[in-house]
Amino acid sequence: MNVAPARRRLATAFALLTAAALTASCSNAGTAGPADPDTPEGTTVATPQAPTVTITPAEGTSKVSPEKKIVVAAAGAALDDVTVEADGEHLDGKYNTDKTRWTSKTALKPSTSYNVSATAGVTTATSTFTTAKPERALQVADVTPNAKGETLGVGAPIIVTFNQPVTNKATIERTLKVEAEKPVDGAWRWINDTVVIYRTAKYWPAHQKVTFNANITGIKAGKGLYGVKDYTADLKIGAKQISKVDAAKHMMYVYKDGKRVLNMRISAGMATTREYTTTSGVHLTMERGNPVRMISPGRKKGDPGYYDVMIDHAVRISNSGEYVHAKNNLWAQGVRNVSHGCVNARPDQAKWFYDHFQRGDVVDITGTKRELEWNNGWGYWQMSFSQWKKGSALKDKT
Repeated sequence: MNVAPARRRLATAFALLTAAALTASCSNAGTAGPADPDTPEGTTVATPQAPTVTITPAEGTSKVSPEKKIVVAAAGAALDDVTVEADGEHLDGKYNTDKTRWTSKTALKPSTSYNVSATAGVTTATSTFTTAKPERALQVADVTPNAKGETLGVGAPIIVTFNQPVTNKATIERTLKVEAEKPVDGAWRWINDTVVIYRTAKYWPAHQKVTFNANITGIKAGKGLYGVKDYTADLKIGAKQISKVDAAKHMMYVYKDGKRVLNMRISAGMATTREYTTTSGVHLTMERGNPVRMISPGRKKGDPGYYDVMIDHAVRISNSGEYVHAKNNLWAQGVRNVSHGCVNARPDQAKWFYDHFQRGDVVDITGTKRELEWNNGWGYWQMSFSQWKKGSALKDKT
């Protein structure tokens, strides 16, 4: 029997079986199942994409309107942080509920470069843009009374004067804020296009601090007119000083914080003409001088009734020439009215009144037939508060 061929056939068959087994083993290694046992065999796993962050205004934008809001939006993740900086100051904003959107709260500064940086997950985006230069710049030119270190009376107004005529009065009025330690109701009244005045419904409570803010930066006040600088004033309300003048009885009584501190014999206007009649009503002290030169209005030297005199310790209470002042006129004081319209008193008492003066103190005059006009000096208390509020530019004046 020839066994060699049989052995060769057996060896060949074994080699073929071994090769098939190895091929099957290599094939299985190349199509191994997914690492995640919960992922069905054959599923393709997508690579996660990074969140996107979009900033408006975009990088490099110029001449952006100051009224425009900065908006940062994220997709794929919540915003972790948004920072907006200009001129070393940070701009505040607010997020929506899921923190995928941030919007600036206030207007932008004109002629200013802004840098915005925002992060959401692994994504950070930035934008640098510049705002437009306004055709005209609005600023607060003056706030009266507001002298350095000044203490004010309880009737004091806040008189704000702008450097440019304001067309969008309601828009600007909304930026004017008055905050008091002892708050009372108050309202603004526009006197003209550049002057707006704040008056309280009742006198300020005495002995407190009041802060006035005009947050006008970036606010449109008219065609091509934008606020370029905010304004802040810290005001101090002093003692409640109210003087009551009875021209018919020729007496003046001064009260401080409810207590009478001085009785003054006075002489008021002689009332032979309207010009020489002291006005009745609620006056406010406006300014003082020692001395003050007083010249008869509308008269020339040599005319009947002409005068040109220097008066000591004079406190102005209207724009029609009325003062409380000193005069060595003891024969008339407490007896009769002989002045040209002022309230004159004994020199030592007039000096006391002058020395204790606060702008905005109340001088309430009665006993004459001429009423003080609301716009004569600071005669604002001559108008009811309900009428005063009608001068506001806001529709809701409550």
